[in-house]
Amino acid sequence: MSKILIRGAQVLGGEPQDVLIDGEFIEAVGSGLDADGAQVIEAGGKVLLPGLVDLHTHLREPGREDSETVLTGTRAAASGGYTAVFAMANTFPVADTAGVVEQVYRLGQEHGYCDVQPIGAVTVGLEGKKLAELGAMHESAAGVTVFSDDGKCVDDAVIMRRALEYVKAFGGVVAQHAQEPRLTEGAQMNEGIVSAELGLGGWPAVAEESIIARDVLLAEHVGSRVHICHLSTAGSVEIVRWAKSRGIDVTAEVTPHHLLLTDELVRTYNPVYKVNPPLRTERDVLALREALADGTIDIVATDHAPHPHEDKDCEWGAAAMGMVGLETALSVVQHTMVDTGLLDWAGVAERMSFRPARIGRLEGHGRPISAGEPANLTLVDSAYRGDVDPAGFASRSRNTPYEGRELPGRVTHTFLRGRATVVDGKLA
Repeated sequence: MSKILIRGAQVLGGEPQDVLIDGEFIEAVGSGLDADGAQVIEAGGKVLLPGLVDLHTHLREPGREDSETVLTGTRAAASGGYTAVFAMANTFPVADTAGVVEQVYRLGQEHGYCDVQPIGAVTVGLEGKKLAELGAMHESAAGVTVFSDDGKCVDDAVIMRRALEYVKAFGGVVAQHAQEPRLTEGAQMNEGIVSAELGLGGWPAVAEESIIARDVLLAEHVGSRVHICHLSTAGSVEIVRWAKSRGIDVTAEVTPHHLLLTDELVRTYNPVYKVNPPLRTERDVLALREALADGTIDIVATDHAPHPHEDKDCEWGAAAMGMVGLETALSVVQHTMVDTGLLDWAGVAERMSFRPARIGRLEGHGRPISAGEPANLTLVDSAYRGDVDPAGFASRSRNTPYEGRELPGRVTHTFLRGRATVVDGKLA
């Protein structure tokens, strides 16, 4: 592998520097580095970040390859600046055994666009009745450390307690989809003024908040780690803030779409806006942005949820829940957090690379941009402005809520251990 010199990039948005890559590692960072026969990438005016890490991706394989595959999903991830993704367990068959998680892990290795770290199911078949093979999945070649029934809530408090106790033994974490199922039966959108006016079943904020409150107390009781998936309400923010003030080992994520979109969009009855948890109010959006800025919410995670055309191009009630997000996440974060002054680029790196890697115990990712570190890097043209065109997505699915919307920023290069997976905005 030849040397690559990234010349004049704003490392973490700071002063321009040169970054020399030699093979899989960063050889040097500084000013006026000698190219010495290296391939030179002129990066003046661009921002250099560590490769992004997504703690919440649905790759659908095995079983729903009509929506996404490990290949197409990791190509989408690389296009969005990601060098590693955590693949959720709600596949067919469910990733509740060592065999299935190893299959997903090896597919990621074979395709090579980004690293794929499987997430194991908490319960067998996501049924919430019996713990899955947590220890076997951890000890497998995949080395699973994150467990989640995402798509479904672990609503049985005894099962949740046992899961927290089990993963504590090897430093794992349970990532909870916080949704009290009895409170959301028949729910179609956020419960509030808009749902009442449209006559759609309401999804109350308390359905999320009550589970988070229970689970942080369980985590405190057993001394284990709990992670809250796709936190979406102002009330949830306050519960997590309270839990952290008590020293409870809780982390939380927010999706890009919950940082930008509100339930007012549901007035269009366009199923592209149907998602779980639902789009909330403007008050919730502002609270989520503030919480991400002050660290109450630890990370941004995409909840990339691809669906085939026929599952979204139908009436609202029959449509599947979910949005694709890998290829637009960084742009939405720039729009909502950087361009508004709530975060700088170093803060983006912290929330989209460093912290997700730490939460997931992922080696080699979320590392500083310095000599000797793995060359997992993302180069961003932050001055770019353009309309989102899903026809150009690498993902197999097109269910984006941003079609035709102008968003800032464009990933021009992504490097996975020194190998360019994206060059000049196109897959290598």
